[in-house]
Amino acid sequence: MAARPITIMGIFVADLAFRTPKLPAWGETVLALGLNLGPGGKGSNQAVAAARMGGTVAFISKLGRDPFGDMARKLYAEEGIDTRFLLETSEHATGAATILIDAVKGDNSIVVFPGSCAHLTAEEIDHARAVIGNSGIFMTNLELPVPIVLHGLRIARELGVTTILNPAPAVSIPDEIFGLCDYLTPNETEAAGLSGLPVATLDDAKIAADALLARGCPNVVITLGGRGALIRSKTVSRHVAAIEVGSPVDTTGAGDAFCGAFAVALAERTDLVGATRYGCAAAGIKVTRRGTAPAMPKRSEVEALLAKLGGSG
Repeated sequence: MAARPITIMGIFVADLAFRTPKLPAWGETVLALGLNLGPGGKGSNQAVAAARMGGTVAFISKLGRDPFGDMARKLYAEEGIDTRFLLETSEHATGAATILIDAVKGDNSIVVFPGSCAHLTAEEIDHARAVIGNSGIFMTNLELPVPIVLHGLRIARELGVTTILNPAPAVSIPDEIFGLCDYLTPNETEAAGLSGLPVATLDDAKIAADALLARGCPNVVITLGGRGALIRSKTVSRHVAAIEVGSPVDTTGAGDAFCGAFAVALAERTDLVGATRYGCAAAGIKVTRRGTAPAMPKRSEVEALLAKLGGSG
């Protein structure tokens, strides 16, 4: 059976990534060990990740008419992403993100300014109804304003499209959003923020996931970094171990790699456990590479890794 198309709604920003020996305190200056400028933004990263996994991907967003916007357009042309609803504005500049990466552990802290993407309107999303309705999967995240996220999810639900919300970053959201999500994919910090509960252990994650299920989302997958992912639904409770490929050098974009691969697997009608393992494999490869979108693995790499480990299920 043919895979269904995927529509992703989110932001593009230019990533300025600094590798540092430590995170600076307020008022402190730290000399960086390296700097990289490249394409980023969760929605954009997820679109690239899904396209590299073999998905047929459309991206809904808004760019400024500036060099950062040109960077995005070049990326999507190279990756074969449908940009019919990649809108433009001359009133607002394309956004940017500052990423501080621990040069030893590979962990990161990120500050994002969405720029032009924050000015995407409900009316503009309405114009994309046909592409959303033709999709098997609609995925979005919380780097866009919550009312816009809610509007996109409502359209997808009205059109009978399976929905994924990556609730990143963790912000306050209305209960209605949970009922519009078929799949919720927070990390530990986001699960804790949304549930109001600690997520330090696997048992904590199960309790937090149950609290999120109670708010109306039927499937919760909490990504746990080096511990893999926890699946919780009415019919499935499963811990999927992380898939380690090598020593992590940069965890930035690992969640986006997971989400892109996860969405493609669901679009191909893979079961929830298999889709989660697929996502873990993509994330496991990504953390061994520096950068975000350019570091997303290709399908052949993920499938070779899973074959080596004994399959995708």
